[in-house]
Amino acid sequence: MTRRTGNTAPALTRNQTLVLSVLEASQVPLSAYSILDRLREHGLRAPLQIYRALEKLLDLGKIHRVESMNAFVLCRHSEHGYMHPSITAFEICEPCGSVNEFHNENLELALGRHVRGDGFLAKRTTIEIRGLCFACR
Repeated sequence: MTRRTGNTAPALTRNQTLVLSVLEASQVPLSAYSILDRLREHGLRAPLQIYRALEKLLDLGKIHRVESMNAFVLCRHSEHGYMHPSITAFEICEPCGSVNEFHNENLELALGRHVRGDGFLAKRTTIEIRGLCFACR
């Protein structure tokens, strides 16, 4: 279920704000090193600076990690002040690299029932569907 977030979100550090702005401006997922390359002119030099910022942004639900690409994207729901559901799904276009985040409540409920029925405690679920976007077909 999608919920609106409160106004109690912690303030972002300078590095977190810079990393978030790079992801906001990107049309495709970016690796940590791609983000670092774009932020060198802002004084960021060490990969650890980027990884720390990414980790915090992930914890805050502002971004997602696209596992199969080892890259990061802006959370579509956080842009509008919403918390993302527990299951995140992505459509990944192989030719152009575009990623579309989507959520399906029925899928989330069905998978939740299944894992609870097995006695499994799910901490995080990401579904990645690879194929061709409308523009590349």
